[in-house]
Amino acid sequence: MVPGTPLSVAPSAGPPVLVGDYGRLRELCPVLELRLLDAAEPAPSAVDGWYSGVQLATDERALAAALAGEEARIAAKHGRAPRPHVTASRLLHHYVWSACLLIAGPWHLARRVPLLDPADLWLHTPTGEFALRPRGHVTLPGDDELRAELRAAVVAHVEPVLAAFAGPTRRRDRALWGMVTDDLASAVWYLGRMLGARDTGPSGTGSNDTGPNETGANGNGPDGAESDGAGPDGAEEDAAVAAAEALLPGGTLPLPGAADFRRLRTPDGREHHTRTRLGCCLYYAVEPGAAACLTCPRTTDEERLRRF
Repeated sequence: MVPGTPLSVAPSAGPPVLVGDYGRLRELCPVLELRLLDAAEPAPSAVDGWYSGVQLATDERALAAALAGEEARIAAKHGRAPRPHVTASRLLHHYVWSACLLIAGPWHLARRVPLLDPADLWLHTPTGEFALRPRGHVTLPGDDELRAELRAAVVAHVEPVLAAFAGPTRRRDRALWGMVTDDLASAVWYLGRMLGARDTGPSGTGSNDTGPNETGANGNGPDGAESDGAGPDGAEEDAAVAAAEALLPGGTLPLPGAADFRRLRTPDGREHHTRTRLGCCLYYAVEPGAAACLTCPRTTDEERLRRF
């Protein structure tokens, strides 16, 4: 828990409410391919290609298998394997974005912060799908305190995984934590748009940051590379953007930078949320001629407006 949290506030003892939260999250988020495990169910097996976050962080063979699976998926979709550091960056982006959604989703939906241990989240290396065993969660009355718990939960989960990926991705600490900041902001934003789409249909959301990993199991664009703005921002998206900005105001190390959203107005007068990632996710490098993401530092506001 975050230092300074009153001792009378304790994690919940069991997962039933989180099972409901994750069921709702799966319904809302089509890119999230997730299998939920109950407390008595055996852990997924490495024999079948499943590796936990702990295994990815500590077992070189597990990490090699995961990288090989990501390379194979990219090659199958795009006709060629990318350079090794691109494969590693794409896989890390997929894992971190998904973990951020699994931690921040219940917070945004129900003010619950899951205590997601890397030992309880498994990646299926052939497909990129996930399995999760929900356990306890934290609830606190104060918004600022709960946001601090959320940031701490994300940091605790991804820190050992980042260390394992530093070499393969050729990224230093600030770039790795910048990816986490970007993916946490992106996950909350994505959930807000999916909530809006539930209420108004797909055309009711400004879809300029569509999901984690175009090359993974879900096949949906990374940060808007394939879905370039279908309509004006809605109330749910506005609420998610505000939540992400309060969660990531800047100065919350090791998470550098801030969510830092802004609005762009198209000639028809409609406004669209956007932000610029702290670092490039390398989506453009998986296929020659691919467009950079709408939130990429390489993409100008003029290009964003053209795609909207």
